[in-house]
Amino acid sequence: MPELPEVETTRRGIAPHLIGQRVVRVVVRNPRLRWPIPADLDVRLSGQKIVSVERRAKYLLIGAEVGTLIGHLGMSGSLRMVEMGTPVEKHDHMDIELESGLVLRYTDPRRFGAMLWSSEPPLQHKLLQKLGPEPLSEAFSEDHLYERSRGRSMSIKPFIMDNAIVVGVGNIYATEALFAAGIDPRREAGSVSKARYAKLTAEIKRVLAVAIEQGGTTLRDFVGGDGKPGYFQQKLFVYGRAGQPCLVCGRELREVKLGQRASVFCSRCQN
Repeated sequence: MPELPEVETTRRGIAPHLIGQRVVRVVVRNPRLRWPIPADLDVRLSGQKIVSVERRAKYLLIGAEVGTLIGHLGMSGSLRMVEMGTPVEKHDHMDIELESGLVLRYTDPRRFGAMLWSSEPPLQHKLLQKLGPEPLSEAFSEDHLYERSRGRSMSIKPFIMDNAIVVGVGNIYATEALFAAGIDPRREAGSVSKARYAKLTAEIKRVLAVAIEQGGTTLRDFVGGDGKPGYFQQKLFVYGRAGQPCLVCGRELREVKLGQRASVFCSRCQN
């Protein structure tokens, strides 16, 4: 599933080709995504100039002169720029054709993504209203995590993956950040000290920043907006390495289920 670094990589890849361009038309081949693509999207977006391409959590916000296209890549979606006339494949569900001759193409084999239209300010949309702070912003700090965790008995890993606490810390990056911070993912969130939250906050920021710099993590078929794969997978210390030796101490890495997600950790390095 594309996580925050993959979505940010996509944003950076498509933004230079979209901003300032006028939309010629929108072609919807299959509207049946997680929520249906609006039937009048072509009418609403065609003829408008794209003025911004932003990200909030794992949502892409493509701002037009009037209104915003709110996109989510779901579990298998991708947005990439292609030349006009590029052959359409089975899972290419939507095209946004531009005056430049380029096309923003949305592909999604599992169709768990979304392409929604908002005439109101996008941050007021019901999907975005109650989201926590961005992990790379100043609003995300050890004080924030410490205060929100008091009295919480849930494990630390699903706690930091809760979008109401902080957005965009998905399974891969939560696993890696907890390892780097030396915190057992099974620990109760309310039992973690402020000093350890300071370390965890710093590692979440570092891991995500490095992943963005590397273009995300290629685990199945993720590609950025430029069609290139991500390379952060080469830097994974624990995610997906259950049963293999810890790269720090050599002990065999263990796997447990937390919040319905697999979590790999080192019982020696993390406590």
